[in-house]
Amino acid sequence: MSFCKTVPVYLMVKEEKAEKRNFDFVDTIRCISMIGIVFEHCTMIGEAHYADFYSSVFQASVMQFFKFATIAFFLIAGFLINHKFREYTPMQYMKNRFRNTIGPWVFWLNVFILLNLNGLLFKYLHHRYDEIPVDFLAYIGDQYTKAIFYSSYWFILNFLICIAILLLFKRYIYSLYFGALLALTSIFYSVNLYYGWITTSHTTALFGFVFYLWLGAFMNKHYDVVDRFIKKTAIWSLVVTTGFFFVFAVLESVYLKDSGIKDAYNTLRITNIFYSLSFFLLLLKIGPIHAVNKYLQPRSTTFGIYLLHQIVIFYILTEIMRPLKISMNTITLIGDAGYSILRFLVTYAVSMLLVMLLRRTRFRWSLGL
Repeated sequence: MSFCKTVPVYLMVKEEKAEKRNFDFVDTIRCISMIGIVFEHCTMIGEAHYADFYSSVFQASVMQFFKFATIAFFLIAGFLINHKFREYTPMQYMKNRFRNTIGPWVFWLNVFILLNLNGLLFKYLHHRYDEIPVDFLAYIGDQYTKAIFYSSYWFILNFLICIAILLLFKRYIYSLYFGALLALTSIFYSVNLYYGWITTSHTTALFGFVFYLWLGAFMNKHYDVVDRFIKKTAIWSLVVTTGFFFVFAVLESVYLKDSGIKDAYNTLRITNIFYSLSFFLLLLKIGPIHAVNKYLQPRSTTFGIYLLHQIVIFYILTEIMRPLKISMNTITLIGDAGYSILRFLVTYAVSMLLVMLLRRTRFRWSLGL
């Protein structure tokens, strides 16, 4: 009897240690992915006045490097969901998720809208701005529509909808057939870039990201297999493979741009999908970066940085950069890239500072804490 009781305890301890190890690299990848997402939203690369091939390749290369971030973020989210789906019922999980996510999202969305209205009022009072909308309620509705569906705030809603879809089909979550169906759905959006059957707006690509949640959960379920593969694969081979897909992703963006397709840097390009998956495996091989986890504290700062960085870009970054008097019409290509990096560094630093300050106050709930 005594021996039988100790076996589950041993297995439980072993499982807890494995899970803790997993969370270490999860935090690192989560942090790096958020850095990539913020960088993408800060970049000024891609202006039309750089028309020659080599300039286009340079632009696409700067844009492409962090394009793995969104897919990697969904993979990590799916990896974590695998544990939560076993611990909670679907309704319990969604209730917890909405409480910790929707409340902060609604709060900062309204802050974003109010700041925009405050800017409009300032223009009217100080500059006699004559474009105050007559139908103010319609204007407010339009502002919410743009903020929810056409800004970075859409990502949170998209993420929750994708989770809800996965929950609806929870019984098939480890089915390869179900995964294949989701993969085909994602590939549909890749092909659609060339044929335009539906608009390529990120709002219409809603179902294209469910596959990566599923894949993350599937990888967690079979992590022993993934771990063995990672351990026996040399890091140089993953670097070469990732570099290979990077080159093809850049060339596809250049081709799409030359073809007149506006969404040339779409996350669901087939080459970017392979690049993102390869980069994700490379990050798994690298493992947890303890300095990142210790000093950037991604587990408690990532969500807050995402919620705040849009506000920082629109209402703080603009004022910080104004004295530089940089003209995007005359700036050089190298200067353009440097300016994008500077914008990112300022945005990330200010967002992190605000998160660090807010989590010490009674408003820490607004960060999902």
